[in-house]
Amino acid sequence: MQDRIWSTQLTQHVGERVRLAGWLHHLRRLSNVSFLVLRDRQGLVQVVIEDPALADHLEKQYHESVLAIEGIVVAEPQAPGGVELHQPVIDVLAPAHEPPPFDLFRPAIQAQLPTLLDHAPVALRHPRQRALFELASASMRGFRAALRALDFTEIQTPKIVSSVTESGANVFAVDYFGRTAYLAQSPQFYKQIMVGVFERVFEVGPVFRAEPHATTRHLNEYVSLDLEMGFIRDHHDVMATLTDALAGMLDTIRAEAADTLALLGVVLPQVPPSIPVIHFAEALTLIFKATGEDARGEPDLAPAHERWLGDWAQREHGSDFLFVEGYPMAKRPFYTHPNPHRPEFSNSFDLLFRGMELVTGGQRLHRYEDYLVALNGMDIEMLNGYLQAFKYGMPPHGGCAIGLERWVAQLVGAQNIRETTLFPRDLNRLIP
Repeated sequence: MQDRIWSTQLTQHVGERVRLAGWLHHLRRLSNVSFLVLRDRQGLVQVVIEDPALADHLEKQYHESVLAIEGIVVAEPQAPGGVELHQPVIDVLAPAHEPPPFDLFRPAIQAQLPTLLDHAPVALRHPRQRALFELASASMRGFRAALRALDFTEIQTPKIVSSVTESGANVFAVDYFGRTAYLAQSPQFYKQIMVGVFERVFEVGPVFRAEPHATTRHLNEYVSLDLEMGFIRDHHDVMATLTDALAGMLDTIRAEAADTLALLGVVLPQVPPSIPVIHFAEALTLIFKATGEDARGEPDLAPAHERWLGDWAQREHGSDFLFVEGYPMAKRPFYTHPNPHRPEFSNSFDLLFRGMELVTGGQRLHRYEDYLVALNGMDIEMLNGYLQAFKYGMPPHGGCAIGLERWVAQLVGAQNIRETTLFPRDLNRLIP
């Protein structure tokens, strides 16, 4: 049996007999000839069928049946990729047992998002749907490559934990052999601990938030791209590293997913060498002056404020990205380091991307005695493992986390984060 080749390799084998395998993407019958389009992971190939008996046999197969095809490669400028397969011998490896719920051979699936999600195992096969997750894959490769180049070590931390890292109101409790445990809201505690081991660490993994929302920008499980680094001066060092990571992600997408970008019609943003920065208090003042909406005194930005600031960053700085620093301490987790000169504000930041929060990060407390003060009134016993790291000496450190699905959604202009999520989990959806 010949070795299988990809559809994109056919131009290297004109005049040769080759073997391909994939899915029956489309079959078009004419009076004297039929054209079968085979889809594999690399693309599409047209197969010319002149045998009426073979065409009759294939017409009985539903789209998405799995085929192996041997044939001779012929140059044909009008065919996909400029080549096609002649004199085919076709083996049905696995027949589809019913027609797909929608036509995958059309340029876009003609179905609403709930229908796509209900039939995700089939919908994800469509080239445009699959392309979204090729961008996600390239983003993760770029994130890893950029941080490895900066001497970061990749880690994997537990997703079943004994205590919460942020608010106890948004965790999933699980029965852990008769004890209460939780699905991790983030790898926060562990990545801080590991700064004491490797100094610079990163993780790509799932996180869980039990928030009963049904918005277009939130999920209850998503992929978080986390980094944490030691021996920093303040949160600005984290912001600089994040800038490098984003640039690396985009460079990898450009280098490895150019065809995907073309298929989706996506124009990638440019990461400026220095992303513009605005203080949280100044941002609220600008919004008030421009809109008359007085949000001063609020501890966080509303989505409408983020959109306004995104437009402002584009207008004033020509940037799709904007750092908002100095959020009030009242809004940040207990481990956040205050601004030494304005202690009511934190050494933390959000990164807005095209008017939506993409990243939250900042400098952490690193002295043991500061944690004892910050945790006053909390159950310290539950955090003994975490606090060990600080009891035995931790450097000034900080970090941040990127939401992968939100990143891809903003890249492609998706209206709903579920469009860029494999098998999303939200308030109402647990299957498939």
